[in-house]
Amino acid sequence: MILEVAIFDIVPGQEAAFEAGVGRCRPLFARAKGCRAMSLRRVIEVPGRYQLLVEWDRLEDHIIGFRESEDFQTWRATVGQYFAAAPVVEHSEIVAFSD
Repeated sequence: MILEVAIFDIVPGQEAAFEAGVGRCRPLFARAKGCRAMSLRRVIEVPGRYQLLVEWDRLEDHIIGFRESEDFQTWRATVGQYFAAAPVVEHSEIVAFSD
């Protein structure tokens, strides 16, 4: 399983619109091949910053399957207008865990 963490800084005053846009886009992720789950979190220490957490079966499911899809274009058209800067996106995999 691959965890995508995307960090978004949102234009001040547009936070509620961004959150609503992400909510409208949930079906895009739900139908994406290899997408297990997604959630949006508001960062407490930095106003206007959010973390999008998406679990993918494989890295390719995100960087090829989703990013090259029409659904990705819809996602960016829906929420991209609220970005104050380009998002930072990282992918990770579990190498150790606790019981």
